[in-house]
Amino acid sequence: MRRLVLWVMAGLSLILPLRGAQASDAALDPRDSDNPYGVLAFLHWDHDWNDHHFKPADVEKAADLMQEAGIGWVRVDFLWDDVEPSRGQWRWDKYDHLVETLRSRGVRILGILNYNVGWASSRWNQAPDRQLYVEYARAVVARYKDRVRYWEIWNEPDSKVYWDPQDDMLSYTELLKAVYPAIKAEDPTSRVVLGGLSQGLPFPLKRVYQHGGKDHFDIVNIHPFADPLLSESKTSYRGLYRSVKKTMEKYGDGDKEIWFTEIGCPGVPADRLSRGWWMGKSPDEETQARWLEHVFTESFKWPGVKRVFWAFLRDTPDHFKNDIDHFGILREDFSKKPAYETLKRLTAERAAGVATGKDPA
Repeated sequence: MRRLVLWVMAGLSLILPLRGAQASDAALDPRDSDNPYGVLAFLHWDHDWNDHHFKPADVEKAADLMQEAGIGWVRVDFLWDDVEPSRGQWRWDKYDHLVETLRSRGVRILGILNYNVGWASSRWNQAPDRQLYVEYARAVVARYKDRVRYWEIWNEPDSKVYWDPQDDMLSYTELLKAVYPAIKAEDPTSRVVLGGLSQGLPFPLKRVYQHGGKDHFDIVNIHPFADPLLSESKTSYRGLYRSVKKTMEKYGDGDKEIWFTEIGCPGVPADRLSRGWWMGKSPDEETQARWLEHVFTESFKWPGVKRVFWAFLRDTPDHFKNDIDHFGILREDFSKKPAYETLKRLTAERAAGVATGKDPA
């Protein structure tokens, strides 16, 4: 009987369809993918403050280009102010469209639950009332749990730009403790992702452990930016990962996955005057493409690293007022930079490897 079952299973494995870089998805939760390539895209940006950067038609265009490039994941804010503009009043149209557009293209979603809501606070980056945040998180998860499995709790809570107060991760860890069981109660199969850490790694992660946060997230998440123009860039990039991995092991958490949900650099066109970014002089488009290739080629060789998200999908002209606006692998008009073509080639090579049983990742 056992031999018969094994024979049937083997036969089924031969007829399961292969689909590009997501060839083994049939064995996974349909909300999941073993495609490790992701991007950060501000698909929810349809507000006055961002010049309506992604109108509904632009979302469709972006999703088509992600599918063409073989991108498996996109990091999407489920902005609290959008979905609950007044207490208990829920608006889902924008996110219903986003989720369905991406689902129809086979792109999986990492949903970010952020920032503070206007009717509860005058500051968008203030640590939220925990009970109100839990209500919001449960509502979002309840609506999309059939299509979204992964939920990131805030963005860069170790940065004063995105989280106030900066109290050595104490208030953030308390939020994790409140929201983690609520999300699990709503969807026991969900995976809770630590808010991307970026400042002085690995110390903010160490503080989360010290405050008792270990059992309140499923995936470690960091933003290990490095300057590709420096000779030591590759060493410093790997060093950030190694410091985080050692910290995880020290606190008995070494078996968790590690995701890089932001890593990138500018790719400034040759005809544009460089305005610099927070690391100094800006790379050109060709250098950006080479750095992207290094990031996606090397990172998956490191134990525990399962997903990497390039920041950004599309340029954001005049939003950040410096060359962060050129982080995209697409220009504002959706034309393709060399980095887009590089990523497309890498995903195609991986798809070919999966099909032949030689997955390079």
